[in-house]
Amino acid sequence: MELENRWLRETYVDLLMEYAQKDERLVLVEADLMLAAGTKRFAEKYPERTFDVGIAEANMIGVAAGMAAMGKIPFTHTFTPFSTRRVCDQVTLSVAYAKLNVKMMGSDPGVTAELNGGTHMSMEDVAIMRNIPGMTVFEPTDSAQLRKAFPQIMYHDGPVYIRLLRRNAVRIFEDDCEFQLGKGIVLKTGRDVTLVASGIMVAETMEAGRLLGEKGIDAEIINIHTVKPLDTGLLLESARKTGAVVTAENHTVINGLGSAVADCLSEHFPVPLQKVGVKDHFGEVGLTEFLKEKYGLKARNIVEAAEKAIAMKDRRKSNAEQKSDC
Repeated sequence: MELENRWLRETYVDLLMEYAQKDERLVLVEADLMLAAGTKRFAEKYPERTFDVGIAEANMIGVAAGMAAMGKIPFTHTFTPFSTRRVCDQVTLSVAYAKLNVKMMGSDPGVTAELNGGTHMSMEDVAIMRNIPGMTVFEPTDSAQLRKAFPQIMYHDGPVYIRLLRRNAVRIFEDDCEFQLGKGIVLKTGRDVTLVASGIMVAETMEAGRLLGEKGIDAEIINIHTVKPLDTGLLLESARKTGAVVTAENHTVINGLGSAVADCLSEHFPVPLQKVGVKDHFGEVGLTEFLKEKYGLKARNIVEAAEKAIAMKDRRKSNAEQKSDC
């Protein structure tokens, strides 16, 4: 696996410009982060369709909601904490409650905020947006997936939150990959344990699958890019086959991907589940790799969680066999 040679934000801006040319309804609403987002290129080409409200994120959401009510398709942008927790009431009432077609991009999710530190490092953005009725929550893994997702996001009827890595992504998908919003992707089939990952944790999970293979453990790997709505059918199919599940996310383990999967399994097919993610901590200053180590977001942490889930499965099977003998 190799890093892509372009930042993911460049692909995002390319797509904004491509679809703005096709559809005059697309507009961009910014909160004074055009340099960070790379959207200055869009503003230069489409100045009449670019609106910078300054450092006033709640106002940004209100402006976007008004534009959506008038038939535009607004894309908003700021860092993840300001795109979610700072504007939660405006997103809930002005956008979601009103059922308006606003696309909200939060950049630098989780530990990828790096040197911006704890104030700009949102570990809970998915949890916030997942709680809002009617919200779609999407996190692309690489440029190929973002390209395939963009028109589906743009023309989806309803609000969408896009959790976007700003820098180079690890290339996972080919340019001709098939993709559907709300449908997970099986990256590797397996029989012993299901590994479910999103965003930057997909690459770590692929490495974990390789390490598990060296131990004779056959892991099934699934990319859940759309946390809401969740592909429950695919998850249940895999859980019935493997009998154990591990989730991996660059986010708190509370009410994110892990919790969504836990909700699904507990209601329909309970199996041992282990969550790999941030354990109820704020962020701090540091490079991504340092922070992944600190918060237990590395491949070896996924391997340990998989071994624990498998051991729980085996104990449960052994107990069931002992009861049947009695």
